Amino acid sequence: MPAIVAGLKYPNSRVLLPRTRLAYVHLDNLLTDAKRDRAARVSGYVAIWLPEEFLVLYLQLGEIVNATVMDQAGWRPIAINSALERVPAEPEYGEICFHEADDDQLRAMFAAQTRLPVPWPTDLQYRDPAVLFPFLMSVQFDGVLEIISEETVNYLVFRVGAVERAFLSTAAAGSIVEKVAKLFATGSDVEEGRFRWWNELAELPVQAPPPLVQAYRDLSNALVHRLVKNGRDSAPAVAEHARASLLAKHPELDGFSIGKRPAKEIVTDTATLTAAVAAWLSEVMWATADHEGTPPEALLKELTWERRHMFQSAGFYDRMPWKVM
Repeated sequence: MPAIVAGLKYPNSRVLLPRTRLAYVHLDNLLTDAKRDRAARVSGYVAIWLPEEFLVLYLQLGEIVNATVMDQAGWRPIAINSALERVPAEPEYGEICFHEADDDQLRAMFAAQTRLPVPWPTDLQYRDPAVLFPFLMSVQFDGVLEIISEETVNYLVFRVGAVERAFLSTAAAGSIVEKVAKLFATGSDVEEGRFRWWNELAELPVQAPPPLVQAYRDLSNALVHRLVKNGRDSAPAVAEHARASLLAKHPELDGFSIGKRPAKEIVTDTATLTAAVAAWLSEVMWATADHEGTPPEALLKELTWERRHMFQSAGFYDRMPWKVM
């Protein structure tokens, strides 16, 4: 496990599952309960410490909406399915926790794990609160400040240079000013910590659900298989050529392939993924059109029927040049 995250403690508003040995927790059951149990249908995060990496699953109303991983290469977003697959079915090592957290905290955590921070001015003594806070006020800073001190991670959300919200790993009563003051109190060692800041506080990205990703992969393969069956032997080559030609505009298509496991993960939102798949399959169908055989709209209806509600909800039909009834 990377030493930098082995002992880190993130803020929370409520502990749903304290840090526990992973062997004692059934992850699938935990996540299923988070979706079904009204009391557990909360926003928060599941943190999983594995021997060689650290995973964070982000939840909103009990649903996993995104995931990140920290390993020797650093932090990065990761496909939800890939994150879940990294957790052994019968783990001997590792730990897990499930904490409720405010949406603003989740946004701050995700930004800190996926975006490069703003560089500090060269001569700024930013670890000194008497220098740091007047500086942030002078630039009317809107964004988030992360402070890692010893094993605690803390986030201060600023608006026009003033602290608007504070998410601290150590319990502190009082006003925001009093809580922040305790963070910098004598003996806290915070001045030896790590300070990073980011402009703005973007919304937490919501990945396309894993079932939808798989549905699009199944659909692309089923379409090519049907075209070959209908006498279009060149369909696999046409599909690959169309996919490659669209990669510059739709890099999400790098997570697809015909007849084999894709080499890359798909980490994007539903609208972006749907636009990419619709553009790709439209190209394939135009290039292999059979004007005397099955019309494209009839073929699409047949291939998508079992999952039609999922495709409809994702807006797939609206992006195709044929009207599927």
